[in-house]
Amino acid sequence: MGRAGAKSAEVKELLMKDEEFKAEYEKLKPRYDVISQIIEARTSQNITQEELALRVGTQKSNISRLESGTYNPSLDFFSKVARSLGKEVQVTLK
Repeated sequence: MGRAGAKSAEVKELLMKDEEFKAEYEKLKPRYDVISQIIEARTSQNITQEELALRVGTQKSNISRLESGTYNPSLDFFSKVARSLGKEVQVTLK
């Protein structure tokens, strides 16, 4: 982890002490975990956002918004994206 990564971890540790921040973080964590996996799958296959959008049958802007976290997609949309990357979505309740 570089210097920026260490600093980021310190900031996160401080923020996690705030109960309101921690609750919001935990609420959004599953979405961001899935987004990270989608980005990793797309980039490891050398697929552009535009190519992924074509495969999914959507606009590139929707893929961009999905990856940036500014779009709250449906489970169906996540499933379409996953299938377009040769993956599948698995949901587990704990």
